[in-house]
Amino acid sequence: MLNLEYMWGLLPVLLSYLPLTLQMATIAMVFALILACLLAVVRVSRVPVLNGLSLLFISFFRGTPLLVQLFLFYYGLPQVISSLIAITGVTAAVLGLTLHFSAYMAESIRAAIVGIDRSQTEAALSIGMTQSQLMRRIILPQATRVATPTLMNYFIDMIKATSLAFTLGVTELMGATQKEAAGSFLYLEAFLLVALIYWVIVEMLSWGQRRLEIYLNKAYQR
Repeated sequence: MLNLEYMWGLLPVLLSYLPLTLQMATIAMVFALILACLLAVVRVSRVPVLNGLSLLFISFFRGTPLLVQLFLFYYGLPQVISSLIAITGVTAAVLGLTLHFSAYMAESIRAAIVGIDRSQTEAALSIGMTQSQLMRRIILPQATRVATPTLMNYFIDMIKATSLAFTLGVTELMGATQKEAAGSFLYLEAFLLVALIYWVIVEMLSWGQRRLEIYLNKAYQR
């Protein structure tokens, strides 16, 4: 039998840690998006040397588990780079999330860019636009609309992935749940409650994603 009274009392405690979870995900999403756009442009432009490095970056961060990457940044690198000894669990978590998800997002953005009709590129170049202007004014705005649903899905995954930050000693939503459950021994109630919190957050974001897609597609509807 579930201890509903315990769950109700635990709810405000866990919600007090929610801002940190959302803050980590949001910061990581902003930096991941910037990095992913740079990687995507390099991949599409096939810049010598940089293209090879971007391929290596994407291959590594897509080919290794996020948890391994978090441990590498928090426990491994400080052993060889002394300046990283002072790195906090939050910083390591944000860094890991940024690099991990930017690798996936870069390929989504690249696919969106490649999917733009070639005739638009030719038309823009024919009127004297530079490659930079073409990318900024023509390609990226359209690619953003195409890539938005996928990028929103990555943001949702990123919020769920912040739960791994507790392995670095970060007391965010999942870390707080682990401590509360260990103190009360009511593991079912504690983890069920945190699962419901994540579920509600994801459903709210999914609703927002659908509304955003409708808004972005208005100009393309006949």
